[in-house]
Amino acid sequence: MKNNFLDNTYLSEFYNKKTVVLLSGGLDSYVSFVWAKKYCDLKLALTFDYGQRASKDEIHSANEICQFYNIEHRVIKLPFLDEISNSALNNNDDIDFDTLDKNSARAVWVPNRNGLFINIAACFCDSYNYDSIIFGGNKEEAETFRDNSNDFCLCANEFLKYSTSVHPKVFSPLINLEKHEIIDFAIKLNVNFKLLKSCYNSTKNNISHCGKCESCKRLKSAILKSGHKDIINLLFSDY
Repeated sequence: MKNNFLDNTYLSEFYNKKTVVLLSGGLDSYVSFVWAKKYCDLKLALTFDYGQRASKDEIHSANEICQFYNIEHRVIKLPFLDEISNSALNNNDDIDFDTLDKNSARAVWVPNRNGLFINIAACFCDSYNYDSIIFGGNKEEAETFRDNSNDFCLCANEFLKYSTSVHPKVFSPLINLEKHEIIDFAIKLNVNFKLLKSCYNSTKNNISHCGKCESCKRLKSAILKSGHKDIINLLFSDY
């Protein structure tokens, strides 16, 4: 049985708690951000620059989101992660996948990315006495990326009991949702899709989304499955 994300009983553990959100500007992090803005005491959004080719677009999108919702935004630079990563996200070639499978997942894997991001967010929690860390983990991506799973959240919570003094809790409001369900959830939250940027390739010729990378294909498939074709027309100029 899926959790009812609008049920106050379920939200009670995080309701009005001081929160940090990991925000890339993509669908999952953006919807999680809006959820946190609605239900938590959202204090800060963190965006990470680890040399990914779409870093400027991600930072721009995340900054626009934070300005729109009047939330403090900080960009954390991690040049060492670029140096040690062999991910397709960090090379100079456009990312174009014919199919989404374990091979495409491995191609965009960045070493310990979510683990590192959450630990950095935990530093802010420890320093400023924040209660929770919200990120965009979800059921669909957890099938190929284990650091998107509920088990990952539970393990992180245990670890942070030892590595921090405030013991922030890691949580994703999307943890039991498939991508098309996230689209429906975003609509319920009145997400402004014009601020969304879920593309792994950098912007070229003013095109918002390339439609070819793994992230774009997941997004387009989710929108089609949800039945909201108008959102595709808004985000993909080639449709």
